[in-house]
Amino acid sequence: MILYEYPLHERIRTYLRLEHLSLRLHQLTARMDALDHHFALVTLFEVLDVTARADLKADLLKDLDRHKHTFESFRGNPAIAEAALEKVITELDQSFGLLSNQSGKAGQNLTENEWLMSIRSRISIPGGTCEFDLPAYYAWQHKTGIQRQAELAQWINTLTPVTDAVRLLLKLLRDTGTPQKVIAHGGQFQQNLPQGRTFLLLRLALDATLDLVPEISGNRLMVAMRLLRQSEDKRSHTISDDVPFELALCA
Repeated sequence: MILYEYPLHERIRTYLRLEHLSLRLHQLTARMDALDHHFALVTLFEVLDVTARADLKADLLKDLDRHKHTFESFRGNPAIAEAALEKVITELDQSFGLLSNQSGKAGQNLTENEWLMSIRSRISIPGGTCEFDLPAYYAWQHKTGIQRQAELAQWINTLTPVTDAVRLLLKLLRDTGTPQKVIAHGGQFQQNLPQGRTFLLLRLALDATLDLVPEISGNRLMVAMRLLRQSEDKRSHTISDDVPFELALCA
C-alpha cells in the first residue's frame, strides 16, 4: 500500500513539509559520503526557509498547549490508560518548554553564521559551489565523514525544538483518524465533511499494484479525488474502473 497525505489546512501543510525535510536531513546526515552531506546542507537551508515564517513558532506553541489541555481533561477517566496519558502530557509539556525557551526564530543563530550563509547564497546556483567559488566549503568536504557529521549535528540541533514539536503534533493528529474502506466509482470519489468538526488531514492508502496516482483536493467542507494512470510517456489519464482504497480523516 502507498499512503498519501493531503493537508486540509495551511498550517498542517507547513508541518508536513517540515517533517518531510527533517526526515530527509537526518537520513542524509547519517551517511558518510561528502556528496550526501552536501545535500544535507541543501536540505538544512530548505528547513530554514520554511521556519522563517513569523507565525510558525506561535502556531506550534498554541497547538501544543491546546493538546495538553485536551489530554489533561481525560485524567481520571477509567476508559483511558493513565500511564499512556501521562506520557503524552509529559511529551507535550517538554516540547512546549523547549520551544518557548528558544529565543527568536528557529535556526536564527545559523543565519548569523557567515560561512553557512556564504554557501546558502550560492547553493541554488547551478554549479555555484565549485571549489573555485567556495574553496573553504571545498576544504570542508574533504574532512572525514565523522567530522562533517559532528558539525551537521550541531547545526541540526538548533532546529530540534521545532522539528520535534512538528513530529509530536503530526503523530497525535494522525492517531485521530480511523481508516475506512471506500470505493472510487469510475475512478472518482467525493465526500462532504461532517459539520461541527474541523478536519485537518486526509490520509489515503492505495494498493501499489494498481499503478494508480490520486489527484486530491479538499477544504473544510468536502474532499474529492480522482485516480489517474500514467502511460509510458508519463502522461496521466483518467480511468473508469471502480477502485477500493482506505480513507482516514484526522481532526
